[in-house]
Amino acid sequence: MPHSLGHMIATGWKLPILVIVVFGVMNFLYEKTKGRLERRNVELQSMVQAGAARMEIQNEELQRARDIQESLLPKEIPQLPGFEVASAWQPARAVGGDYFDVLKLGESRLALCIADVSGKGVPAALLMANVQASLRASVRDLDSPARVCSIINGMLCESIAAGKFVSFFCGVLDATSHTFRYCNAGHPYPILVSSGALRTLDRGGAVLGVFPAWTYEDLCADLSSGDRLLLFTDGITEAEGPHGEEFGAEKVAAFAKVHAANSAASMNQQLLAQVTEFCGGQFQDDATLLVLAVK
Repeated sequence: MPHSLGHMIATGWKLPILVIVVFGVMNFLYEKTKGRLERRNVELQSMVQAGAARMEIQNEELQRARDIQESLLPKEIPQLPGFEVASAWQPARAVGGDYFDVLKLGESRLALCIADVSGKGVPAALLMANVQASLRASVRDLDSPARVCSIINGMLCESIAAGKFVSFFCGVLDATSHTFRYCNAGHPYPILVSSGALRTLDRGGAVLGVFPAWTYEDLCADLSSGDRLLLFTDGITEAEGPHGEEFGAEKVAAFAKVHAANSAASMNQQLLAQVTEFCGGQFQDDATLLVLAVK
């Protein structure tokens, strides 16, 4: 039934007012949420830009650290007549804890050293630099690799952090007597191929930086023409295949026996390529190789 104007004014205002109030509240909440999201978006963009800048600075610092670390390694491998030494170094990260050195001691002797610092990345690289400095400071004692191990062990035991240690192998090649005098401080056993037969230099002592009173022992191996000696870190043997299996020392030994007629440089290159293919280029740990070939 039609109503009078007065009746409509008295009763018809509720719905429009309700609609206006609901619309106003929704519009207020929308504008408030929109403003908050826009501010949050600006904050996130600033955080992303700041994070990218920090990442760029960190990458630059890591690159400088890698350059410094590479400068600590020998740029050229010294050689002796009748012998060949080749090296390969593959850190798992930008910087690593593996270390090797080849030092010429006069006209007929050569020192070969290889080490593996526990851990990875920058902390391991810093400790590696400490090992390098300790070794260079002990050059005068390289007539006895065991003496060198004792000196570096004493230095590390005084300064190394808890839970850290270093595996270390040091040997001195005498080209005149064709002997290799060495000391192993907890490092993976080197593999020697001589006259087609495999042998591991499987005697040694404790890792460095743990037992300050440990007594290390000098050992000696005779070398003949055609011999091949492989020194490596556990980044080689512990490289993992697609199903989690490790490359293992057995594969290193098998490779050494098959390729014993190759040059040191060729063996280094081929073994590292084989390990890289095995793990798909995803090294779990730093990998270092030293090959000594007797011509």
